[in-house]
Amino acid sequence: MPESEVPQTVLVVDDEPGVRKGIARVLSDQGHAVRTAADGREALSLIAEVAPQLVLLDVRLPGVDGIELLKFIRREHPDTGVIMITAYPNIEGAVECMKLGALDYVVKPFRIDDLEAAVEKALDALAERQEVKPLRPEKLLEPGIDSIIGASPAMQQVFAKIRRAAPSDSTVLITGESGTGKELVARAIHKLSDRAEREFVAVDCSALVESLLESELFGHVKGSFTGAHQTKHGLFELANHGTFFFDEIANLSPNIQAKLLRVIQEREFMQVGSQRRIKLDIRIIASCNQDLKEAIKAGTFREDLYYRLSVVPIHLPPLRERQGDIPLLAEHFLRKHAQKSHREVKGISPRAMKMLSDYSWPGNVRELEHTIERILILEDGEIIQPEHLPSFISQRQAEFQVFSDGEASLEEVEKRYIQFILRRTKGKRQDAARILGINRKTLAHKIEKYSLRVDWKS
Repeated sequence: MPESEVPQTVLVVDDEPGVRKGIARVLSDQGHAVRTAADGREALSLIAEVAPQLVLLDVRLPGVDGIELLKFIRREHPDTGVIMITAYPNIEGAVECMKLGALDYVVKPFRIDDLEAAVEKALDALAERQEVKPLRPEKLLEPGIDSIIGASPAMQQVFAKIRRAAPSDSTVLITGESGTGKELVARAIHKLSDRAEREFVAVDCSALVESLLESELFGHVKGSFTGAHQTKHGLFELANHGTFFFDEIANLSPNIQAKLLRVIQEREFMQVGSQRRIKLDIRIIASCNQDLKEAIKAGTFREDLYYRLSVVPIHLPPLRERQGDIPLLAEHFLRKHAQKSHREVKGISPRAMKMLSDYSWPGNVRELEHTIERILILEDGEIIQPEHLPSFISQRQAEFQVFSDGEASLEEVEKRYIQFILRRTKGKRQDAARILGINRKTLAHKIEKYSLRVDWKS
């Protein structure tokens, strides 16, 4: 034990009960205060209550992966040391862990003497670090990707595609439901590219009206139309040599789609009212929350533009398909907004975290962040409890009992379930149809058939 003789809090995270209990017994005999967790989710709850001095962390864990948990600890609790444990040793894994900030890397099965020595060495190093009081460490993760939280296999695939796409100048099409973080992915690609020091210009295609969008993109010369009192440089010129991001590109009109296609093909454009061609060197990234192939069939989106944009397609999964990431995201947003609102909040209770993880989050990551922010503003207490959660989350289980009374016909169950989903989406038919897995026309037919209420206010 370190010379200070003050008991050190050590958290042991391992999904094997025998290993977990064995390590806990050894460290307790050394005089340490030991806590244990069987998986990443439980570890997050314990770390949120009282951050330990040291974490012994298994690389392979169910739910939240050990490597992602290491990244979270280093980002949110830089004073906490981490020793990684693995039964599958390899040089690449050890190097990655050390690069991410682990103090040591031990291999199962290990001798008691080796474990004790590793723990003592780590605690000594942490004590020296506290005495020196260094400046805040630089981020240990890749720029850009460190702003995207995710340990699930689906998100690991997204990270891999970001890394592969970033060095090239190929156009990228990012798809996914609203609130999944498409702009974060676009910014990550920019930050990892050779254009990182240049401008990143984002345009929300749904926010500008058709009459203004052309002038905003291309700029205009003085006198080119009523109100053009002076020459204006457009966003394309601002983004030159950088990255241009079209958010929700399906909202572009056919006229602007045709002009954008020419820009991509020719790498030049003309200002409104000008005949002078301006050379353009930009990387184009686009996003969309709907199926562009369906838009092509409907005649609202150009097929040739789609293939120009989707050279590198990246799909972001909805939050309900990566539930293991919810604890990481919730803890991240809790700390972010607690700091903003000057609140002393230690964490989220295990029961509240389970409710958050079990909810389907139709608004995805954005809805989760807004929910955490709202809780911090409206509720008191150092630990977020189930009673602090919004009723649409905490009462979900009670609501769902309407489908399991054992007496209802299949038609009645369908009626109740559609009503339940409409209530959750506040009557938004597009969101309800997506959750139900049917198209809007079918949903409209069922609403009429069952005389369902759809006029909820947000």
